[in-house]
Amino acid sequence: MKILHIDIETSPNKVYSWGLFRQTIGINQVIEPGKMICYAAKWHGKKKVTFKSEFHHGTEDMLDTLWELLDEADAVCHYNGQAFDMKTINRDFLLNGYEPPSTYRQIDLLRTIKGSFRFLSNKLDFVSQQIEIGQKVKHSGFDLWVQCEKGNRKAWAEMKKYNIQDTHLLEDLYNELLPWITNHPNVAMYMDNVEEPTCKSCGSKNVKKNGTQYTNARTYQRYKCNDCGTNMAGRKSLAPTPEGVLK
Repeated sequence: MKILHIDIETSPNKVYSWGLFRQTIGINQVIEPGKMICYAAKWHGKKKVTFKSEFHHGTEDMLDTLWELLDEADAVCHYNGQAFDMKTINRDFLLNGYEPPSTYRQIDLLRTIKGSFRFLSNKLDFVSQQIEIGQKVKHSGFDLWVQCEKGNRKAWAEMKKYNIQDTHLLEDLYNELLPWITNHPNVAMYMDNVEEPTCKSCGSKNVKKNGTQYTNARTYQRYKCNDCGTNMAGRKSLAPTPEGVLK
């Protein structure tokens, strides 16, 4: 199973405004909508990080290589990507004449954080520091995006470093959260000749029986992965349901 970790950066919207606070911006006040300006991506477990930007490579090359990566991926891992990154990417594909890449599953780590934990803040930088896996690259703030817009090479070097670090954080956070990701694609489905219990999250065969699991009408063997810690259940019911048990 090929999992692609990805993070994008976008330009801000350019608009006309009458003030600074509590503004309602009309469509006729928009000068230029924001767009993707760069991305960083890496295959899970691989060292190489692919970075492409409109500044360094041009829009066409940036989108071409991103489309090819997504077309090859079985799953895409991101942070708030279902609401932002992937929809932004799809919009830019559409506006530039691309067809959809092959279907892939999405693993949004922000949804896992919100669904299973209560951190003081759900921001990637805060969560990463709480778990002690690292932190985002410190940058010069909004002015970094302004300087990149102006083609400042020093600013783009800073943006590249920032974007790539986010992708490394994604992979490290994914490894920490793996047993908590309840909607993770079943890795065993992508493997050949699965004849023995196999972890659905990491593909390990180092699993142990861990009691039984009950639904309203069935009983299943429960397993636990000794490598990643994921809990799972067998596919077949252990015993026929007694006649007196009603759904």
